[in-house]
Amino acid sequence: MSDINLQEIHDFLVEIAKKAGEMITAAHPTIGATGNKKNSVDLVTETDQAVEKLISTELQSKYPSFSFMGEETYKPGDTLTDAPTFIVDPIDGTTNFVHSNPYVSSSLGVAINKKPVIGVIYNPFTQILYSAIKGKGAYMNLTEKLPFRQPESLADGLSKAQVAVEWGSDRSGNDLAVKSQTFLKLTSSKEEGGAMVHSLRSYGGAALNLCGVAAGHLDAYWEAGCWAWDVCAGWVVLSEAGGIMVDANPGNWDPRIEERRYLAVRGGEGQKEFVEEFWGYVQGKFEVGV
Repeated sequence: MSDINLQEIHDFLVEIAKKAGEMITAAHPTIGATGNKKNSVDLVTETDQAVEKLISTELQSKYPSFSFMGEETYKPGDTLTDAPTFIVDPIDGTTNFVHSNPYVSSSLGVAINKKPVIGVIYNPFTQILYSAIKGKGAYMNLTEKLPFRQPESLADGLSKAQVAVEWGSDRSGNDLAVKSQTFLKLTSSKEEGGAMVHSLRSYGGAALNLCGVAAGHLDAYWEAGCWAWDVCAGWVVLSEAGGIMVDANPGNWDPRIEERRYLAVRGGEGQKEFVEEFWGYVQGKFEVGV
């Protein structure tokens, strides 16, 4: 890793993210023009595929020795190795994209030895860029350091927390039951044995959710079913802003990048206690990634 110029790669990823953004904002997708990867809510558009082609071509031309893992070209059985790897989601929030909801981003990450080291996330509709390099801090639009203010203590726990969650595309079986029952537990009153969180938010984009936790707009983000390309870039931004990533299933403090189950918690005193309280409300165990 010592001979890899992370700053140079970061700067190149910013350039590519801006090019991808131009392609995304110029597109006019419709719900009827989407294809389904797995079911009626797991969507892919021609723009997803075209943007990934743009990104992969640019990256492989400049860094031919790096591996590449992208959502639209991933095949079952592909595995992440220790080699320097670009991990890319061309359009994170495709469902939002086809509904003209601007909570959309391109998520460009780099992992070395299976650890996220660079993250660049760009929302072309708002023109907000989040980025981070391991050991160098996290920023919005390259100049505003994250989090935006000194993080408050997490000592008040879930009762004062705003938490992002997502329904995902798996809408049956054990994992849907774990999600829906946990959502109910998180929102229920204390008198009924719940956490009585301030709010649950489902915005529809993992990468921007992680950036929201990093910035301090959200206190936590709990998810299962997403992939390495959903979280690689945002993981670096989160970590460099003082946040932590643990498993969505209780007990695992050191999840792999391809774990597919994640609980992100913002910076601030009391992270450990906050995580343990959250895990105490999880109703069951996710099977995805196990």
